[in-house]
Amino acid sequence: MKKKELGQKGEELALRFLKKNGYRLIERNYTCKMGEVDIVAREKDILAFIEVKTRKTTTFGPPQMAVDQRKQEQLSRVALHYLKEKRLERIKARFDVVAILLSPKGPEIELIRNAFDLQYP
Repeated sequence: MKKKELGQKGEELALRFLKKNGYRLIERNYTCKMGEVDIVAREKDILAFIEVKTRKTTTFGPPQMAVDQRKQEQLSRVALHYLKEKRLERIKARFDVVAILLSPKGPEIELIRNAFDLQYP
């Protein structure tokens, strides 16, 4: 499975998982000049910017470890741009990570709510 296919499979699994857990999809693969965020969704009164990380093995650590400082800064810039563009500056927002490990026994999905705070580079 190629990297892009792996990412798409992970996003599909994440969307189903999030919907089952009360999230409502707002946008998928929101892109701007600052970068991209996989999923923008609402959970009750909170807007969640969600990064999905999918791996087939833990050789290089669990999937969520890929959301490093650089990635957090990039996601923060995208989120701020999104909020300004949509005129949602006063809404409650947070960053979530969905970590997916495609193991032989089936996908293992972990939702990390409020995974990190807004990062200013």
